[in-house]
Amino acid sequence: MTKFGVVVGSIRQNSYSEAVAKGIVAGLPSDAEVTFLEIANLPLYNQDYDENSPVEYTNFRDQVAAQDAIIFVTPEHNRSIPAALKNALDVASRPWGENVWAGKPALAVSQSISAMAGILANHTLRQSLVFLDMPTMQQPELYINSSEAVKEDGSIAEESVDFLKDAGAQFAEFAKKFI
Repeated sequence: MTKFGVVVGSIRQNSYSEAVAKGIVAGLPSDAEVTFLEIANLPLYNQDYDENSPVEYTNFRDQVAAQDAIIFVTPEHNRSIPAALKNALDVASRPWGENVWAGKPALAVSQSISAMAGILANHTLRQSLVFLDMPTMQQPELYINSSEAVKEDGSIAEESVDFLKDAGAQFAEFAKKFI
């Protein structure tokens, strides 16, 4: 059984990113253990906390450390990743030398209602994942136009269901190489 952590970059309730993440998770093996890792409650990373971390940092780091692989699904904010996602990356990679992301296979997915589908957020996220020592699945590249893939009720549009499930299945196979 593989433990998949899911980090949704949007902290908005019923976000498109959450819907896309659930669509991808649907393609994971039936015995996969999936945990959505909450990032909204993390105080902003502050190096002053390295010696005496807030409980939210410690709990989040423990949750990340317990995962075998990580799926990131993010919107694009101002041609980059949301502040909450960047903060989560920083919190779990610090203090220096205690990066709990390291070695965990990763899937980078972006979504946007625009035709660009969050491509810049995706590549910004990938840059951080390289530094964090996370082997990241390269293909398929997952830039999701959420205005087409997610229906108004938050469910996945029929024409996108198989695509997202297939991406989840491909990531599960990719992750096996590193677990």
